[in-house]
Amino acid sequence: MSQTTHTRRHQWRRVWLNCHLYLGLTVGLVFVLVGLTGSLLVFYVELDEVLNPALQISADSAQQPKQPYETWLQALNNAHPERTGAWRIELPRDEQAMAVARYYKPAETQHLHFAPYMVWLNPYTADVVSSRFWGQTVMTWLYDLHFTLLLDKTGKLIMSIIGGVLLILFITGIYLWLPTPNKWRTALTFKRHSSTARLIFDVHKLNGVYGLVLLLLLVITGILLELPDTFNPMINQISPLYEMPKVASQPQNKARISVDAAVNIAVQQYPQTQLRWIETPNNTTGSYRIMLYQTGEPSQRFPKTMVWIEQYTGQVLAHKDARQSGAGDTFITWLHPLHSGEIAGLTGRWIIFISGFIPAVLYVTGFIRWRQKRAVKNRF
Repeated sequence: MSQTTHTRRHQWRRVWLNCHLYLGLTVGLVFVLVGLTGSLLVFYVELDEVLNPALQISADSAQQPKQPYETWLQALNNAHPERTGAWRIELPRDEQAMAVARYYKPAETQHLHFAPYMVWLNPYTADVVSSRFWGQTVMTWLYDLHFTLLLDKTGKLIMSIIGGVLLILFITGIYLWLPTPNKWRTALTFKRHSSTARLIFDVHKLNGVYGLVLLLLLVITGILLELPDTFNPMINQISPLYEMPKVASQPQNKARISVDAAVNIAVQQYPQTQLRWIETPNNTTGSYRIMLYQTGEPSQRFPKTMVWIEQYTGQVLAHKDARQSGAGDTFITWLHPLHSGEIAGLTGRWIIFISGFIPAVLYVTGFIRWRQKRAVKNRF
């Protein structure tokens, strides 16, 4: 290698090093915040119950039969008669969990991009246990901090831009780490009997190298989830996405069918499924939307198998079999369970939980290493 080539390579390395350093010291702080909040949000439903013991049902109470779904809806309407639109009810995840109903566009928070009214309901007694707006609980506040930096829709754009900058941070880090052919063993292991400075460097280096795949997965899925209105049309150009059907009920001289009847009709369409969500009609021309989980779907909590039911006649107006989705829909459906780790069950969630601490380790070790190098430089 000529002296000129060596000098040029050294100069470029300094450029990449400075880029990595200053991006890490600035945007890296946000990365730490997002990583730590993301770890907590992996188990945010469970943690919400720990923080709010009233949301847990005793084992003795869970022995009695559940109330009909229609009774649940009547309890919601009686507790909140001013909310006359649709309720979206999430079924309890286990026998000691509450049902959670969301009223998506309450008048009080219409100015916000996402701030539904949430009601916890005891499925055995149909008692309303708690009613709060999204963002008023610790865990939903942390969710907004993680997803939007508490800046609502503007925060989503900012977080997407930060995600793009983090990709540059990763690229510069890999470039600076990339070893020569005879140095791979050293680059992938701790140096034995090393100094404190070298140990800090190795911790930083190896966390970045071995955590890279997970960090890339989290950042890329996070960017795509932040701005679906931007990225979904692009995906649609490659593989046409499913269009939600425009369905409506025809008002008749009879009452709507019960929630339980609508659920039974939907389950008959897909017998080998698990009921996860019930969306009630939003007005006299609205319809039921029943969301069911089929084995093989990537997310059990947010399945994409759906049945729309006419509220007066019980006619099936439309249905969607998630297992028949095209490539584009499948890709989008996988984003959230990949980001949360749900795709791999409890093991996957723990992996994502642990990975949320990697940015903090990288930031602390990177900061210490920077201070060490500055101290050495100032001596001369």
